[in-house]
Amino acid sequence: MSNPKVGIIMGSKSDLHVMQDAADVLKELGVAYEITVVSAHRTPDRMFSYARAAADRGLKVIIAGAGGAAHLPGMVASLTHLPVIGVPVKSSNSIDGWDSVLSILQMPNGIPVATVALNAAKNAGILAAQIISTADEYVVQNLIKFKEDLKEKVEASAKEMEGGA
Repeated sequence: MSNPKVGIIMGSKSDLHVMQDAADVLKELGVAYEITVVSAHRTPDRMFSYARAAADRGLKVIIAGAGGAAHLPGMVASLTHLPVIGVPVKSSNSIDGWDSVLSILQMPNGIPVATVALNAAKNAGILAAQIISTADEYVVQNLIKFKEDLKEKVEASAKEMEGGA
């Protein structure tokens, strides 16, 4: 997408099945994004370059997904002033996902990472859009419509379950 505002990164292409949800909701909400693989352990130079150049390239938020030891979100947050949203990913080498959750959640004071639930990349995308909306009325309107659509789906489900159709 041209002029991306959100960077979506993941430690491995195998995380794409989770992280695609962030891309999909950002697209729905009209927020330009970029998506790539950046591994804290296997490509640390790439991670340093990506994080340090992100703001200069126009990014406003970074969503970082990682499984297992899940160092990517925290390491990226240590290298940029941009908000970083961490997505713990339940990977094949994960201890039921808890290792990823705790690795991202338990950041030391001074290096915050906003953390969403395990595999909740969609929520990370929504949160990134909400951050972007503080300076973009178009995104505000898209978020309002998105939330209204959620409400309507719940109301329709309730009506259906209660016997009225």
